[in-house]
Amino acid sequence: MIAGVDEAGRGPLAGPVVAAGVILPPDTDLSEIRDSKMMTPRARDRAFQAISAQALALSVGVVSREYIDEFNILKASLEAMAQAVKGLDPRPEILLVDGIHPVPLPINQKCLKKGDQISRSISAASVIAKVYRDRIMVSYHRTFPVYGFHRHKGYGTRQHLDALSRYGPCPIHRLTFKGVLKDPERFTVTGKR
Repeated sequence: MIAGVDEAGRGPLAGPVVAAGVILPPDTDLSEIRDSKMMTPRARDRAFQAISAQALALSVGVVSREYIDEFNILKASLEAMAQAVKGLDPRPEILLVDGIHPVPLPINQKCLKKGDQISRSISAASVIAKVYRDRIMVSYHRTFPVYGFHRHKGYGTRQHLDALSRYGPCPIHRLTFKGVLKDPERFTVTGKR
């Protein structure tokens, strides 16, 4: 049982980091699946449905903004990956991990630079994590509409930075990330002045 593991959301200024673990059956085609960053949103949504229907096992781990701010984004990413792997049933015997950092679990694993471009199971995990996180950010847009999370998903776009400058951070902003707080004393964690 080989599981591909990847994360989404290391770079944004807001929201959680999300990881996915996916075990694909050996005869699965899914040839249209690739690194989620190289796919259009519509292609990712179609791939998400196909992976969900065909995977032997699939699990997602979500780590909050608070955890990211308390520890750091690398530790949060590895925690999300560990959560995703722990949720897989059947349990994997080997992990293929995108990147250079192993998941902190006692399972045989191989870290692959650009693994989402090499391994179909890592690519599948990449798609699941990205779509899942994007959906979380769209739901946050309903609560905090002034930031435009439905468009940029928390990344540091001009629109997002302008909204941060005007309104300050909201409760899902990563307060330890550069660009979120210009004047840390001016705003509380709730984003109120």
